[in-house]
Amino acid sequence: MSQVRVRQHVNPLSLKYQRPIALPNWSELFANPAQPLHLDIGCARGQFLLQMAVQQPDRNFLGLEIREPLVIQANRDRAEQNLTNLHFLFCNVSNAIAPLLESYPGQLAQVSIQFPDPWFKKRHQKRRVVQPQLVNQLAQFLTRDGWIFLQSDIEEVAIEMRDRFAEHSAFTDSGWLESNPLPVATEREQMVLEQGDRVYRVMFQRA
Repeated sequence: MSQVRVRQHVNPLSLKYQRPIALPNWSELFANPAQPLHLDIGCARGQFLLQMAVQQPDRNFLGLEIREPLVIQANRDRAEQNLTNLHFLFCNVSNAIAPLLESYPGQLAQVSIQFPDPWFKKRHQKRRVVQPQLVNQLAQFLTRDGWIFLQSDIEEVAIEMRDRFAEHSAFTDSGWLESNPLPVATEREQMVLEQGDRVYRVMFQRA
């Protein structure tokens, strides 16, 4: 598998990324569109979902990523493995979540947001992916037994994500988790742990 070189940082607030998403034909993306959906926001190269889709064939997996070259390569990798319960979409999460989930014939059961761009500068923090609007939208579409998993190696970012979900009455949280409850680790998580650094993790349940 070849590695695609892309920009590390993409500003989701730029005009280039404000166009409405063209809604997919779900029956063309998934063999069984009615299966419960796992949504991975900011899926990067998609290696996490490629493994999850193999391990959990009774779920559909959708990766959203704002860097189009990564999406193109991820879908090539998915096609090579002939995975019919997985797809990757190029989009801006902030304006794509609601129309996508409104059109999905199954149910949103699981969400993961892992190691999002931290946007350290104060004036850039409005570009962070977990904003109140996203929390409200996920609360609207997530099933009552569904969950949202968050993790970051940047404590400030992890705390901000946790606090924004904790402020919403629809969610209850697990507290900080010492280990990853999911069966697959992202490439970023593996690298951070190999360096001996800490990963901050929390899981929210739909109340």
